[in-house]
Amino acid sequence: MKKIRDKPLVLHSDNGAPMKSYTLKAKLEVLGVLSSYSRPRVSNDNPFSEAQFRTLKYRSNYPQDGFKTIDEAREWVSKFVDWFNNKHYNSGLNFLTPNSRHNGEDNTIMAHRTKVYESAIQLHPQRFNKGIRNWKLPGR
Repeated sequence: MKKIRDKPLVLHSDNGAPMKSYTLKAKLEVLGVLSSYSRPRVSNDNPFSEAQFRTLKYRSNYPQDGFKTIDEAREWVSKFVDWFNNKHYNSGLNFLTPNSRHNGEDNTIMAHRTKVYESAIQLHPQRFNKGIRNWKLPGR
């Protein structure tokens, strides 16, 4: 069994047919890799990581043919994490970046957005017949 820091290598996956095929199981056994599967009928054991992985895969610069080297993969993921945390306006956070929420800048940003929208209503009331967007902070 191959080990990293005295721990066996483990491939965790869903319960899909390709991941449970005998061909893959045999190859993993030859390589000394243990299989781990999500709980049955639970498609998103970790919905937060599933959502982030979907965001990662749908980035326009995601390499469709994979990475040539581990260093290339690490560099791409490092840039993705920086983008995700500092530039990506997350709809689940009412269009804040994760870092602006984490660093406590959220109240100031939301107050500014509300002020901008309220002044826009004064200038163009016909554009806001349903009122302004809810810029309240989402729950923690």
